[in-house]
Amino acid sequence: MCPAVLRWVSIKNMKKAILSLIFTLGAVCGFAQSDPVVMTINGKPITRSEFEYSYRKNNSEGVIDKKNVKEYVDLFVNYKLKVEAAYDAKLDTMTSFKEEFADYRNQLVLPTMITEDDVEKEAQEIYRNTAERIGPDGLIKCSHILLMVDADADAVQKAAVKNRIDSIYNAVKKNGADFDKLARRLSQDPGSAKNGGKMDQWVQHGSFVQPFDQAAFKLQKGEISEPVETNFGWHIIRMDDRKQFDPYDSLRTDIYRFIEARQLRDQIAKKTVEERAQAQGVDLNTLTAQQALELSKNSLDTKYLLMEYHDGLLLYEISTREVWGKADKDEKALEQYFNKNKSKYKWDEPRYKGIAYHTMKKSDVKAVQKTIKKLDFNLWAEKLKQTFNSDSVIRVRAEKGIFKQGDNALVDSLVFNSGKPAKNVKGYPYKGVFGKVLKKPENYEDIKAQVISDYQEFLEKEWVAALRKKYAVKVYQEEIDKIKD
Repeated sequence: MCPAVLRWVSIKNMKKAILSLIFTLGAVCGFAQSDPVVMTINGKPITRSEFEYSYRKNNSEGVIDKKNVKEYVDLFVNYKLKVEAAYDAKLDTMTSFKEEFADYRNQLVLPTMITEDDVEKEAQEIYRNTAERIGPDGLIKCSHILLMVDADADAVQKAAVKNRIDSIYNAVKKNGADFDKLARRLSQDPGSAKNGGKMDQWVQHGSFVQPFDQAAFKLQKGEISEPVETNFGWHIIRMDDRKQFDPYDSLRTDIYRFIEARQLRDQIAKKTVEERAQAQGVDLNTLTAQQALELSKNSLDTKYLLMEYHDGLLLYEISTREVWGKADKDEKALEQYFNKNKSKYKWDEPRYKGIAYHTMKKSDVKAVQKTIKKLDFNLWAEKLKQTFNSDSVIRVRAEKGIFKQGDNALVDSLVFNSGKPAKNVKGYPYKGVFGKVLKKPENYEDIKAQVISDYQEFLEKEWVAALRKKYAVKVYQEEIDKIKD
């Protein structure tokens, strides 16, 4: 996990960012044979290759807020200090952490643990399973003429359809009428009628409703069935072609395309390694951990990417505990922070804190105001719902909020005097507003998102300052200076 994430304040965005980083392997600059230590954090050495990996990855093309090396040092140090705090809190020993890290690690290393022979084995298994499902009756192509019978048809109507299908059958079977032409003209299956009744796909047993399926597979090529009844109506079926399932070699390319299109390689890898683990009497995670260790020995990219997985999850958890969770949940602290910093919270134009509403009855215009007049703003919506919209009839349609000019047409018209009358809502001819105009926020809830963000930043700075006092940091500037921006 890169230090740049330390500036993110949204928990959801943080989680998405971690996942995004996991699957984006950044380029690492060339390394000299020696890998000098560029800093120590709480006595732990940080090598130039680790720092450069993080720096290059987080200052690649497409990064908006790029930093030079000097600027990045502080971000990196702060990131590592937070990871140290997570270790001290023993977050790396939590079962939930171990399981989540194992999932990420497995996604990275499992694909490296199979060969093309393993994929070939699975492709052949897919072929065998498909061949077994198709069975000895093989595949068929057929055409049909359908006369539909309504579900609520009476006996007379059903008999009329039966007589008609029999007539079509006799015309084809006994009089040699052209099946395709009759299908185009008479069949009530819109999908196949325009093609002379042809259903141009090879299908196996079970592709049709049972009576149709049984009748169709009894036919030989060129044969026509007697009328067959299904829940759709009456059918006359013609067998156009049939064959046995194609041999594996002729389908191998298609099966491989199927594997790639369905992204089945990961599933194949997991299945293969699970079988291998079972044969060795260990679990899958044991083998993937060993593979991760081997890959890390031979690839700095892999080594540091796995570190991102590991430390990034720790960073997420410790930051949630120390910053994001506190800011999101501690209402009293948010209120105190707002009151202490009121002077910096201003609007460039007035806001209307209230509701804009439409009513079915004229009397409800004043009733709405009377109902919520003495209540806290946060309780208005629920009170209106209980009072006016508790049953199937919605008497009042209201929008509650803190509106600036342009946010709501009714507020613009009745409060900000825009000169443009608001349109009536169909079925609700009466309208009104209730609330007050504010030049600046009354309390933190009026600008809660901004206060949370600012309070998070405040907590972050305090936390980092405390960590810098708690853990020793030594930066070897002469080594840092050798790294190019």
